Amino acid sequence: MCRGRLLALSWTALLYAAALPAQQVEGRIVKATRSLERAAVERKAHRTSTRFDQTFRKYARRYFGAGFDWRWFKAQGMAESDLTPGATSRVGARGIMQLMPSTYGQIRTALPQFGEIDNPEWNIAAGILHDRDLWTMYARDVAEEERWPFMFAGYNAGEGTIMRARKVAAAAKLRDTTWPSIESVASKVERWRYNETLDYVRRIRANHDSMP
Repeated sequence: MCRGRLLALSWTALLYAAALPAQQVEGRIVKATRSLERAAVERKAHRTSTRFDQTFRKYARRYFGAGFDWRWFKAQGMAESDLTPGATSRVGARGIMQLMPSTYGQIRTALPQFGEIDNPEWNIAAGILHDRDLWTMYARDVAEEERWPFMFAGYNAGEGTIMRARKVAAAAKLRDTTWPSIESVASKVERWRYNETLDYVRRIRANHDSMP
């Protein structure tokens, strides 16, 4: 074989070897993209599912009464987990309503008939019951039409955080019983990831408004 032919083959081999990792990377990118697309489809399927509607209706009626709009709690479940029963957060919150095991344990101690935290029905029931406790707490001085964002914010950030926010609003001569006042002082409240909570409340409202 002539030297020119050997050089040509060598360059071909080098080019192939150099291209192989790029092909592998491209393949991985394609696989990752398809995986993300499948996950997005699955999330959308969960979000538009009516599978748990009867459960949301049942426990909204039980803990809030027949006149309450159960869709608020489904909207909350959508914001928490995209209505995914097996969802687990980085901090350990679990299920459709993303309850911390410690919170669920307290509820189960009071109501031993509740089953395991990963059971969708009991997870939804416990989430709505926790909402009811917050709703009742804010009923002391927050009007009903203003109470929804306070309840959901307390669920997300803890009632102690929202109490601190109300104190900051009051110190700023704002009405601490209205949600716009809380939003306006949120950045001044210590130890509060306020962007997360404000976005959470907005997403619940958007989810609710998007439902028929």
